[in-house]
Amino acid sequence: MKAFHEVRSYDSDFMVWHSAYENISFLAHWHKEIELIYIRSGQCRLTVSDQTFLARAGDCMICESGSIHYSDSFDLDNSLDFIIFDTSILSSMFQNPHFSRPLITREELDRYGLTRELAQLISLVSRELAEKQAYYQEVVEASLCRFWNLLKRHHPRSTEYSPAENRREHMLMELQELLNYIDSHYTNNISLEYAAARMNFSPSYFSRVFKNLMGINFVTYLNLVRVEQAARRLRESNGRVTDVALDCGFNNIRTFNRVFKEITGFTPSAFLLQPDPDAYKMTYYYRRSLEKQFVENDSLTIISHEKGQKNNDQKPV
Repeated sequence: MKAFHEVRSYDSDFMVWHSAYENISFLAHWHKEIELIYIRSGQCRLTVSDQTFLARAGDCMICESGSIHYSDSFDLDNSLDFIIFDTSILSSMFQNPHFSRPLITREELDRYGLTRELAQLISLVSRELAEKQAYYQEVVEASLCRFWNLLKRHHPRSTEYSPAENRREHMLMELQELLNYIDSHYTNNISLEYAAARMNFSPSYFSRVFKNLMGINFVTYLNLVRVEQAARRLRESNGRVTDVALDCGFNNIRTFNRVFKEITGFTPSAFLLQPDPDAYKMTYYYRRSLEKQFVENDSLTIISHEKGQKNNDQKPV
């Protein structure tokens, strides 16, 4: 599931990616790479692990390797730059620096002397990846390493973990393991009670933690995984809808048809008539509003919306 545990597709073996979008949000996901999100203009509501921030123009968000992050900014205008790169760019023995706070404000960047450095980094990475002149990989790698090391020099890090912080880190690791389990075993009967037990939580506490970290509730997440897999199978095979539904973890065709339409906006039969070959990548967020769309040429589910047409009722539930 690229929208959740993201396995990013690069156009070469050089694992660095840049893009810029206006007025977007994105689904909760995590990946091994590091992600820098620069707020060029406007505001963006970002959640990293269990911390939510309202980032403003000039701020930068650092999503360390393995951190779960998402944006729920449907009521906000924004223009964002993304740089995502594999940790091997920095070191073959890379370890997260564990910054004490993922948000670096505009004022902090100024104080660190990194405002111009970040602007130059974004411009350079964008240009070099597009032009691919001789030694562009070395140029990009050197620039990323320089910025990252300056950031580690200035931005506070958690050098000693309290018992509470250790429990938090352990909880996040267990949640990642649960997401991996769902990816591999979505055909099984995975109840909320079973998922909660895997993390040694009560069902009610698990529900609150999952919603806080992922931005959507557990049942919605599980249905997203199952429907995306079912949509892919419908596209790629001539299997009967009933067989696909049962193979993807649904107990009966009626439930499958209802959930499938809630998420994609189509019944399974109508879905198969859609001309878009990537239609199976549509998500719950995509379906909630015609203003939102799956961004082309990107393995990350990002949702854009038109200015002046936002609605607070379109947030995920």
